[in-house]
Order: sequence, then structure tokens, then C-alpha cells
Amino acid sequence: MTATDGAYAQWLSQAQIAEERLNAECRGVLRAAFAFRQRCGQEYYSTRLLSHFLLHCDAGLKVAQIARLVGISRPTASRQQGVSSKEAIQAAHHRMAGRPHGKLLPRYAGPIAEFLLTQAQATRYDVLDFIERTWSVRVSTVALHHFCKKFGLDRATRAEAKAPRPPQPSAGRTPAEPRPLEIVPPSQPVPLPAPPFCRRGPNTRGRSC
Repeated sequence: MTATDGAYAQWLSQAQIAEERLNAECRGVLRAAFAFRQRCGQEYYSTRLLSHFLLHCDAGLKVAQIARLVGISRPTASRQQGVSSKEAIQAAHHRMAGRPHGKLLPRYAGPIAEFLLTQAQATRYDVLDFIERTWSVRVSTVALHHFCKKFGLDRATRAEAKAPRPPQPSAGRTPAEPRPLEIVPPSQPVPLPAPPFCRRGPNTRGRSC
């Protein structure tokens, strides 16, 4: 028991965790995690499961502390925070399956699109499993991302296609802008011409000869 306690204290010390600052609940979680570590070892599957549990059990530990406890990097632990249990197991499976081989061909786009339409909640690992079952091809998540981006099958493009669009104006000629109303000033009276044989001067009779 003393040797176990010494190993447990060293495990916490390497993670820079002071046991006296932990509450009773957190101490119980770490005791159980240490026992799991001792029994299952430090191989990849055990490390992935233990890190996933510690990141999601609300024990009050910081991400950096958990990373040091299980022996992974801080960025890796951060990426695992938003991963579900299913995705964690799928990622471990693909990680331990060996190096990816093969390539994604353009003719795969149709069946993959149909799979995504019928399986709206499918993760990228579900798509990788579908590809491996259908064509016996194992590819990386990066290759899948570029393939989906190229053929418009990525999550962002699919969400944009489903979003309602504002109504577009009907195609045709653009209506002409109305011309401003011209205000015509009232016309000036036009002088009438003088009648014929009408003298303009005073009408006086001349002297008779």
C-alpha cells in the first residue's frame, strides 16, 4: 500500500497537482484514475479512454493538468474536449488501424452524398467507416475533408444549402426609372395680328382740296 501511495503521489507531482488542494470528490476521481492506469497500462486505447473520462467528468481539473496526468500534449487534450464518446472510440480505432492507404475517387461523391443525406447526424468517422465498407479504402480525415470541400459535401456548404434564401426578383428587363414630372410654366398670351386695311395711327380726316 505504501508503494502504491508513493507511486500515486509521484503521479500527481509529475502533473503539478497538489493533493492537499483537492476536494474529496476530486481525490476519489484521481484515485480511481490512478488505479485504472495501473491496471490497464499506458497504451493508446487506455490513454484515450482515460483522458476522455477526465475531460468530461467535471472533476474540477484543468485541461493542462489532465494532459500531464495522461501524458499527452495540451493542444491534443483541448481538441478532445468537444469529442463525443462515440467519436473518441472511432478515432482510436482509426488511429490504431495503421497508416491510411488508397485515394478518394470522384465517383465516390454520389454515394457519399446519399449517405450524408440519409444519415444527417453522421460524424466524419462514420463516413470513413462507410468508405471502408463500400470500397475497401481507408483514408485520413484530412483527405476526407479536402474531398468533401471539393464536391460541396462539407458541413458548412450543406448548412448553407439548407438555409432559407430571400426571394429573388424575377428575371427579365429591369423596369425603367420613372421620369420626373416636368412643370410647364403657363404660356404667355400671343398678340393677335392686326386686321387688314387697319391704320395703326389716329383716325383723322384730311383736308379736302
